[in-house]
Amino acid sequence: MHRFANPARFLQLARPLTAATLLLGLALTAAGLWWGAFHAPPDYLQGESVRIMYLHVPTAWISMGSYLGLGITGIVILVWKHPLAEVALEALAPVGAVFAGVCLLTGSIWGRPTWGTWWVWDGRLTSMLVLFFLFLGVVALAGAFDERSRGARAAAVLAIVGLINLPIIKFSVEWWNTLHQSASITLRGSSIHPDMLHPLLTSAVGLGLLMAAAVLMRMRAIIAEQRIAARRARLAGDAA
Repeated sequence: MHRFANPARFLQLARPLTAATLLLGLALTAAGLWWGAFHAPPDYLQGESVRIMYLHVPTAWISMGSYLGLGITGIVILVWKHPLAEVALEALAPVGAVFAGVCLLTGSIWGRPTWGTWWVWDGRLTSMLVLFFLFLGVVALAGAFDERSRGARAAAVLAIVGLINLPIIKFSVEWWNTLHQSASITLRGSSIHPDMLHPLLTSAVGLGLLMAAAVLMRMRAIIAEQRIAARRARLAGDAA
């Protein structure tokens, strides 16, 4: 994998992957959401409001996975100083923030008819809100310095420190009293009926591919910006 740290090699791989992940992601997301909205059965307790699960739950999974990727990218930046890792961190953070924001918004909409309130300060909701702010903090730090590498290193430190929030999100329903139910899908299996599980997983795979496509597009755009800036600097030097 070390050889893919070269931006030119990365771009050769990223160009076809972007189109493939985008098209497949759109198809699977549309299929999963349609399946969940119109063909999956309503929940025996929550009724029709459970249908927002097919967007809410995948965005929760993807935002947590994105932050894990952000933390790993931060380690690569600080230990191996890969320039492409800096690009990946800058690209991934705002995409992860969008998914975390959608997760919070859909959770609030789901909570209104289910719990009778838009928001409660329980462990799961609070830690997810912290995750959203961590994404925004990484975005802010990455752009806070004139020198891009300095910003990436500062953002990498925050990304790594913020990893401690992921187990808090995961185990908050076990550690504290919460309105959230315990995990329905574990390594031992799922308690969700297959008629609801299959569209949920389809939507999750589709949204995950859309997240990957968005990150690839942003990485390609950032590399293009860097090349344009380098060319302008060379032209300015030649003119001087």
